[in-house]
Amino acid sequence: MFLYLTSGTPDFMEKVRKKHSKEHMIVLHGSGNSLLLHETERKTKFATPRKFEVIDQLNSLEQKGYFVLNNIPVTDEGRPIFEKIFLNRASAFTQEPGFIAYRLLRPIKSDIYIVLTQWTGPHSFEAWKNTKKFTEAYSKQDATPGVEKQNIFNAASYITTYSGKLLDEN
Repeated sequence: MFLYLTSGTPDFMEKVRKKHSKEHMIVLHGSGNSLLLHETERKTKFATPRKFEVIDQLNSLEQKGYFVLNNIPVTDEGRPIFEKIFLNRASAFTQEPGFIAYRLLRPIKSDIYIVLTQWTGPHSFEAWKNTKKFTEAYSKQDATPGVEKQNIFNAASYITTYSGKLLDEN
């Protein structure tokens, strides 16, 4: 399975999604831009997308809720270690109230992995961040002896958040 991302104005992203209504596409709205996700086994309909392989997933992504994309730059040498660590993390949040779906995305032509989680709203995500499971999952960055954090990460990770509906909608 692959997930492709492209960005643009809300109106344009909605037009593309409607044009390809038989494809699994979701429009995400943020402050300043919108993203269109295309999840498929085939080629994407986008001209110049960011490309990812889905290497772990739970549940179906839906056109609703709150999306959190944890963007994590990983060195080439660090990819196997990173994947081993994160393939075991999904259980940290799957039983949390408000959790909807999850994807672990391996970049095709980039160094930035994405851990995508979908929640019913920002309050659900924030509540999970205050749990013991969150603290435990993210305090032990690596259990591989002799490997330090700076050996596998190119730069600091960053989070982007989006809504499954336009921010000015009720």
